[in-house]
Amino acid sequence: MKKIILSFNLCFLLMTCSNLEVTNSTRVSNIDELNTAIKNSEAGDNIVLTNGIWKDVEIKFTGKGTKENPITLSAETAGKVFIEGVSNLAISGDYLEVSGLFFRNGHAPSQNVIAFRTSPKEVANHCKVTNCVILDFNNLERDQDNLWVQLYGKHNELSNCYIAGKTNGGPTLRVDLKGNQSIRNYHKIINNHFGPRPRKGGARGETIQLGSSFTSMSPSNTLIANNLFEECNGEVEIISSKTNFNIIKNNIFYKSEGSVVTRHGNYVAVDGNYFIGDGKNDQFGGIRIINTGHWITNNLFYKIKGKNFRSPIAIMNGIPKSPLNRYNQVTDVVVAYNTFVDSDSPWQFGVGQNLSQADVLPKSEIRSARALRTEVVNNIIYNSVGNANPIIEHDKADGVTFASNIIDNNGVEIENNHGLISKELTLTDIGTALAVPTSGFDDIEIYNGFDFETITEDLIGNSRSKSNQIGAILNTGNISLDLLDKTKYGADWFSNEVEAKDPKTHTVANSAELNTKLKEAESGDIIDLTEGVFQVSNSLVINKTITIQSKNKAEIVYSGAAETPAFSLQPYGKLTLKGIKLKGNNTNYAFASLKKNMSNHFGLDVLDSEISNFNYALRVYKQSFSEEIAFKNTSISNCENGIELSEETNDRGDYNTEYLTIDNCQFTNVKQNVIDYYRGGYDESTIGGNLLVTNSTFTNCGAKEKNKRLLNHNGIVNVNITKNTFKNNKVQFVSILWGAKNNVASENNLMDSGQIKTEENLVMKLMY
Repeated sequence: MKKIILSFNLCFLLMTCSNLEVTNSTRVSNIDELNTAIKNSEAGDNIVLTNGIWKDVEIKFTGKGTKENPITLSAETAGKVFIEGVSNLAISGDYLEVSGLFFRNGHAPSQNVIAFRTSPKEVANHCKVTNCVILDFNNLERDQDNLWVQLYGKHNELSNCYIAGKTNGGPTLRVDLKGNQSIRNYHKIINNHFGPRPRKGGARGETIQLGSSFTSMSPSNTLIANNLFEECNGEVEIISSKTNFNIIKNNIFYKSEGSVVTRHGNYVAVDGNYFIGDGKNDQFGGIRIINTGHWITNNLFYKIKGKNFRSPIAIMNGIPKSPLNRYNQVTDVVVAYNTFVDSDSPWQFGVGQNLSQADVLPKSEIRSARALRTEVVNNIIYNSVGNANPIIEHDKADGVTFASNIIDNNGVEIENNHGLISKELTLTDIGTALAVPTSGFDDIEIYNGFDFETITEDLIGNSRSKSNQIGAILNTGNISLDLLDKTKYGADWFSNEVEAKDPKTHTVANSAELNTKLKEAESGDIIDLTEGVFQVSNSLVINKTITIQSKNKAEIVYSGAAETPAFSLQPYGKLTLKGIKLKGNNTNYAFASLKKNMSNHFGLDVLDSEISNFNYALRVYKQSFSEEIAFKNTSISNCENGIELSEETNDRGDYNTEYLTIDNCQFTNVKQNVIDYYRGGYDESTIGGNLLVTNSTFTNCGAKEKNKRLLNHNGIVNVNITKNTFKNNKVQFVSILWGAKNNVASENNLMDSGQIKTEENLVMKLMY
């Protein structure tokens, strides 16, 4: 009996062992060991990178794993393997998985940080990158375009990653369809946290791009689901879909200055997403629709104030017989079962129609083709403050069917209602500081269009089969969402939450202390200058957030070499200068960016200060960018040049700052480039920069201005010049405004200073 039992146990043990996956784990500590391990890897192997800094490494991960036994490349400890310097990762083969890597303090040597191919013909299939972070991994120059992640091949996945901080040109992530090996790819981009992407200052700043204009007729079948997009502000397009049959589902777009855009390609499903604004910022957008066959269903738009291109729902006009890289007509689109809460003019039709610009644009650029066979049905609009124009027609919406849509407009009459049914609604708290109407409209007959039976669930996954109703959310009892719990998205070992700390104030009494304390101070600190004169002969480096202030108007006298700045504004440097007298030697600069290698943004606020005797008050070089520059309650006098932001002359829609604010300032005897702020190139998708000049006085300025124009802002889309005084400025024009854009001037007092002129259509160079 014992022999029988022993034999049985032995057989059972052998059978059990035969079903176990045998994993060969190889630990590597340098690039040579890694390359050897990759070369020798087989299905089921695990290559482990030891913790530490891996600098200047180009990793080519190739191999043939299987579904049951992938080959894995992982960090010894997730988040403790740092990929730095000039480094990248390329993957090709089958069933390969990468996890736990942290890309930081560097940039890629090639077009990609992570590429799902190692050559044009060697692509990845069934491969995954997960639980990784790419943070501020920027090229040294803004015009050195690249992509941080580029997907090729088929059935690949990017999941549970945190990606943030891209400042150079190019989408953060692109799905590439060049070649049959990448068409119908069924890639998955899921459960990621796309953290802040700063404003780029022009086009080419998307967070995700699916294909390109020239593969726009190809099927991609990419899934973008369950991701958090937080402050993705790179440009007007957050997701740019340029292929067919993509699904954008169950994502959260939180305080992001842009939209999901069906830019090219057809048959995209945008379903069950949350677009969350703050009720104030009019740059937070929704969904912009171009092309054919899209279904926009079950989405919630909460306090989205974006306008025109960034409106909650923007349905564009197309170009008749449009080429692939322009705008095709909207046809056969469904916008159904969506809810809009406190979102301004949520439905806009004929967006981008430009018939008024026919004199300066070729006929092939005129967007005159209105939407056809489009259904806007079963939607809810709630406005706590009534809106007389919930529907805006930039061109006629005569090809749109409106049915079973309701609005609570708090008693305000609607000028153009297209059959909107008025109701009094109440809001229900659903968590995440969101409140939406979920009841009070059971009597509204649901519009049932062709294939509407395929809309089987609401926004939060409740079945519509038994008790369907209009709007994004069914009335199903208590709802408690926690959408902004960041632990649900991205890498499980990384958080972008930074604990706030109180700034430290450093009191400085002489020039030597100023240099020392500036180097020692931490980002966010304050340097307080005592009364007196501070002689400075070398540029003060600003490479962190710092405030330099004086309660007694301390004077900084800069004697540095010609064409060097008193304050060198470097990557990550954000300077607030308050209550300072700053004086130069007529050949040097008050503030300037670096001439090259501005790999990240800078910032500048000058408050309650006096600037005099400089060659340039501010000089910003090409490829430098600041999200905001402000001069307030400040005088600029006896300078050869004033505020110079005009070196982005590539005419690709780029510019040097998103917001330039001049408020309550005095400009005296500034000879040229008093304010010179330039954006070149005709591109309807670029809807910045922004210039505000208010409550300021300009006296005896512009004497050497060659174009006889005091304020130069060619191509800037948003300009407001109001309540200023212009005296004895020997110029022909104070300003030439772009009438077709948002350029305005009012309540200005002009004395012997030329005129303010409006040109409806400026001639601009086409960008494409």
